Amino acid sequence: MNAVESIKPIEPIEPIKPLSKTIVHRVDVQFGDCDPAGIVFFPNYSRWMDAASHHFFMACGLQPWRAMSDLPHCVGAPLLEIQTRFHTAVTYGEQIELHTCIEAWRGKVFIQHHRVMRGDQLVCEGRETRALCVREADGRLKAMPVPEFVRAACA
Repeated sequence: MNAVESIKPIEPIEPIKPLSKTIVHRVDVQFGDCDPAGIVFFPNYSRWMDAASHHFFMACGLQPWRAMSDLPHCVGAPLLEIQTRFHTAVTYGEQIELHTCIEAWRGKVFIQHHRVMRGDQLVCEGRETRALCVREADGRLKAMPVPEFVRAACA
């Protein structure tokens, strides 16, 4: 048995029990998304997860963060931490789907879970920890508790 044959398959990130609905964001992989080997360059997954995060809240019926009149001076939900696990490669011409849900609401932060799928095949998983922030009068950002109307829209 050679070294490649002895590698065990990567286990999915620990299963979660979502605290929200799951929203699907579709991506058509373009030639420019790939490295010289023709596979998706890994930072693009983070870019797509960020887009899926924003798509999630709008698909839940919420306005873009900066447009919410119920959250004056809201700038959005900046990324605090990201964890990504890759299972297989994707190339241009393929379509992938990012299945996004809320894994946890924790006061001023929340955790989103993304499952990147190609059909029924798990390609990649990621978790993002984000804080809901407003801009204070002095220009500094301040995390605020996620309002109940946001949580309810996502349920």
